[in-house]
Amino acid sequence: MTDLPDGLRIIDPHIHQWDPFTTPREASVPAKVLRRVPMLRPAVLALVPRSDREFVGDPAHLIKPYLPPDYRADAGDLPVESVVHIEAAWKDHEADGGAAESTWLASLPFGTGGLPGLAALVCHADPSDPGVGALLDRHLAASELVRGVRCSAAHHPDPGVRSWAEEGLLVRPEFLRGFAAIAERGLTFEAWVYSHQLPEVVTLAQEYPDATIVLDHYATPVGAFGPRGRETGHTEGDRRAILDRWYDDIAAVAALPNVVAKHSGLGMPVLGWTGPQTVAQFRDAIAPLVTRTQELFGADRTMWASNYPMDKPTVSLPGTLDALLDVLGPDADLQRLLRDNARRVYRLTS
Repeated sequence: MTDLPDGLRIIDPHIHQWDPFTTPREASVPAKVLRRVPMLRPAVLALVPRSDREFVGDPAHLIKPYLPPDYRADAGDLPVESVVHIEAAWKDHEADGGAAESTWLASLPFGTGGLPGLAALVCHADPSDPGVGALLDRHLAASELVRGVRCSAAHHPDPGVRSWAEEGLLVRPEFLRGFAAIAERGLTFEAWVYSHQLPEVVTLAQEYPDATIVLDHYATPVGAFGPRGRETGHTEGDRRAILDRWYDDIAAVAALPNVVAKHSGLGMPVLGWTGPQTVAQFRDAIAPLVTRTQELFGADRTMWASNYPMDKPTVSLPGTLDALLDVLGPDADLQRLLRDNARRVYRLTS
């Protein structure tokens, strides 16, 4: 593991927590079935659509809880002081007035028994919803830690790739109008899109220049490291074209000063990974993405995040940081990368 400065306490600004047994998740039904009838496991997992398997890798980790002790175990010796939770596949957004996930997170044992603290929450809300302002107020009332919003906008034209929204969500007139509710409350917005959608992020950031837009996961370039879906990344030429387009489009996003970028999500199986990678293998593959992002956004607008457990099928949690620091080299400003920028972006007080 890379040596870190003495006394540096890390903030991990992108993790997910879930429990399919006690909260409404897409995986709740199969999780409960398999807990009662374990011998059905091969049959149930075989029913998972190919697009979902290619997105998550081994779906087994989605059908069991991932809670603060699990994150602590995965972090190993990394001195993670606190985390930012990003909304995570909560299925019933009507329960508790839409703020049930924020309420549930407040019940988890963060900050106890050596577990990292919960520094902030990023909740789910869709600005296209006419009631988005009232929903955000319910989230804010449910937890004083709410600092931002995510409405996953990732959509892919390849029908074999898992889409999470309808095409062009971020630039629809109703979305752009409703986004005012986020900006007025001083909340950040997590922009998670696929790489060909980067121009949509430009439009949104230009429309609201005073709002902080956080670009998640390098705008996931599906198929950059291997075949995905029916036709994405299936040849070396395809993969080169994906990265060439990303290389140009990311520059337009970085030119907007209200956008910050997370070094995160490069272990997501949807990129084309085929199982666990060594840190060296992972580092060599991600280097062009890391280098370009750091050059464009600079030390004040980049932060490391683990995206755990979504990156877990590919690389260990400490490995995500080791690989990043190997690429960035000895001149990386670790205080800003691992702590200070997250504190500023999410307005953390501790």
